[in-house]
Amino acid sequence: MNISLNSWFNKIDIFEENISYLTNTIYSGRVLSVNNSIIEITGIYAPIGNFCWVERIHKEQISLMMCKIVGFNKKIVFVTPLQNLDGIFPGARVFNQNDTTNHGIKNNIFPLSKNLLGRVLDGLGFPLDNKGIVHSKKKLFNFFKTPINPLKRAPVTEILDTGVRVINSLLTIGKGQRMGIFSQAGIGKSMLLGMISRHSDADIIVVSLVGERGREVKDFIDNILGLKSLKKSVVIVSPADVTPMYKIQSVQYATSIAEYFCKQGNHVLLIVDSLTRYAMAYREISNSMKEAPVLKGYPASIFSSIPYLVERTGNIHNRLGSITSFYTVLTEGDLYNDPVLDIAKSVLDGHIILSNTLSQSGHYPAIDVQKSISRSMHSIIDSDHYKNAIYAKKIISCYNNHYDIINLGVYSPGTNKLLDKSIRIWPYLTDFLQQDLLSSFSYYESVIGLSKLLK
Repeated sequence: MNISLNSWFNKIDIFEENISYLTNTIYSGRVLSVNNSIIEITGIYAPIGNFCWVERIHKEQISLMMCKIVGFNKKIVFVTPLQNLDGIFPGARVFNQNDTTNHGIKNNIFPLSKNLLGRVLDGLGFPLDNKGIVHSKKKLFNFFKTPINPLKRAPVTEILDTGVRVINSLLTIGKGQRMGIFSQAGIGKSMLLGMISRHSDADIIVVSLVGERGREVKDFIDNILGLKSLKKSVVIVSPADVTPMYKIQSVQYATSIAEYFCKQGNHVLLIVDSLTRYAMAYREISNSMKEAPVLKGYPASIFSSIPYLVERTGNIHNRLGSITSFYTVLTEGDLYNDPVLDIAKSVLDGHIILSNTLSQSGHYPAIDVQKSISRSMHSIIDSDHYKNAIYAKKIISCYNNHYDIINLGVYSPGTNKLLDKSIRIWPYLTDFLQQDLLSSFSYYESVIGLSKLLK
């Protein structure tokens, strides 16, 4: 009898030792259903914004797919995948983001370090440039942090030299300013972004290419951005054929990279191309969640998600660096009923509008100075430059408003002194406003050139 009891006590000791290695929290759940781009799961209890991994069959093997938690209803959690839904099967297991070691999950996502410079990565931090995994600190981050205290933001006081003459002279931009570039497709948007990337005096450049065609991505990196600028750049790519959440995540990751370098004391240039595709991806997920659309299929929450994204940039702290951001907006269709364009105008510190008419005439960059504005310009330039810029805009506006009568030859010289000046100076002014991709004009060269032109 004593031998039997000792045997049972030994078994109990072994069992207690085995269960002592188990976690107190159960991280495994199960897939219930898939509706559009939303996967319904149960058994996972984590906050919105966290990540999880879902089993799927890939190449006849069980692999894990990364998803993000976007909502819940009682005990049912809604997640959306960062990859396509192929291979998801009923009852597939789901693992919490904290359980990343025992299930073959690669822990090399979202690297943040100076080793990112010169690299082209996807929206999860995996390399696209065949240079190997980025060796740095890895992090699973939640982008939605506490809003920045506006009183801790430094004012925009320092000029950002973009190297683009028309911007430096007539639409001067400050470090920490947020600008929009409104453009139709195919009229020089990528070329302008490339000029700013190549010639600006920013310390670090972070580029987020959202929903771009694969051919355009390679062309932008090789021919527009250039190898020299790439050395101080980080390019985050989410092509047109990826999931909506992947596109959203890539923009948030790029913004987090810009924040990281800014906190190191760098002046960062963040380029997001485009904000429209980011909003479209957000709309697709919201529609799958059955959120009520309010305008052109966009949900009401889009009016808070875009401002939150933009407010992550700027002069985010008094004693640190800055993030000067450019967001492109595609202006296809109805320009007066586009919620993304309206939101961008209201939350950004100015906008540059590209003209289809100028582009068709071979005028590059095709910036419509008359319709563009930099809201911080008056506070960062001197009075002489400001007077010259205002006068130049008056000349451009006067000439454009009287273009028909000038072209028909019915205008009588001497009737309007400003128009006389506009006609006389116009050929030289149009030359001044044009610039090819490889040319660079510093801020001082641009200001001096404008002053000489007006005299």
